[in-house]
Amino acid sequence: MNELIVSEEFLMQVELLQTLIKNCVAGRFGGNHKSKTFGSSSDFEDYREYIPGDDITKIDWNAYARFKNLYLKLYLDERQVHTRIYIDTSRSMAYDKGKKDVQAIKLAAALAYLSICEMDKVSIYVLRGNQVEEVVTNMLGKESYMNNIGKLNDIVFDGECRISEAILPSTVGYGDGMSVIISDFLTDNDYESAIDHLASKKRDILCIQVLSKEEFNPKSRGKMHFFDCEDNTNYYRKNINRAIIKAYKAALEYATSRIRDYCFSRGASYLLVSAEDSLEKIFYNKLPELGVIK
Repeated sequence: MNELIVSEEFLMQVELLQTLIKNCVAGRFGGNHKSKTFGSSSDFEDYREYIPGDDITKIDWNAYARFKNLYLKLYLDERQVHTRIYIDTSRSMAYDKGKKDVQAIKLAAALAYLSICEMDKVSIYVLRGNQVEEVVTNMLGKESYMNNIGKLNDIVFDGECRISEAILPSTVGYGDGMSVIISDFLTDNDYESAIDHLASKKRDILCIQVLSKEEFNPKSRGKMHFFDCEDNTNYYRKNINRAIIKAYKAALEYATSRIRDYCFSRGASYLLVSAEDSLEKIFYNKLPELGVIK
C-alpha cells in the first residue's frame, strides 16, 4: 500500500486502546484460555468411563464406591491459543478509495495486539484468489509484534478473493483459538463452506464485514455506467433514481443479513463496521455488544 497505515502513531493509539480495555477481555482474547480439549488443569469439567490403559491416578474412587463402576475425572486444559486473522485482499476492498482496505489493516493490527498482550500466538494471512498467503506467522510477545506488524503496510489489494477455496485447504488449527475473517463479503463466491470448516475444527469465529460510506448510503444519481471492479465484463447501466436506490438498499440488507444469519447459525460472531468507524467506536461499543470484549 502507498499509505503507511501501521505507523508509530498508529501503534501508540493501539497501545493506548489496549491499556484502556485491559482486564476487560473476554475468553476469546484473554489469557489462560480454557481450550475445548481436556488436560491437567484444576478446573473440573466432566466424567467418562475408565478404559484400560487410562491413567489410574485420575480415577474417582468416591464415584466407584457409589456406582461400582470406574470413572475418570476430566479437567479443562489451559493453554496458549492461536489467533489467526484472514484479510480479504480483493480489488473491491480498495474500490473508489473507500478506505475499506485501510480499515481492514487497522482491525487486523489492533486485534493482533490484543492477543499478543494476552500472551497468545498470532498469525495474519491474506486471501488472494483461491490461496491463503502468510504475512506473518506465530508472533508471540510485543517484541515480535513490533518487528513484524509493519509487514501489513505491504499488502496489495487487487484481483479477486474466493474465501472458501482459499481457507479450506489451509492449516487452521483444532480448537486452539479464534479465526477472524475481515472482508466486505460482497461476493457471489462461497464463504459459507469456510465458516463451516472453521466451526468443524472447533475454532471460535469472528467475521467482520467492512463497508464504505458510499456502500451504506450511495450518492450517485442520474445516468450512470457501473463496472464490476473485479470483472469488467459485468456492468450496470441505468438511470439511478429513488426507486433504484431503494432496491439497492434492500439488496444490501439481504447481503448483510445473509452473512450475519449464517454466522449465528454456526455459533460464529458477526460484526458490521463502516470503513469510517474509529477503532475506539469498534472496540468500546461494537465488540463489547458481541461479548468478544466485556
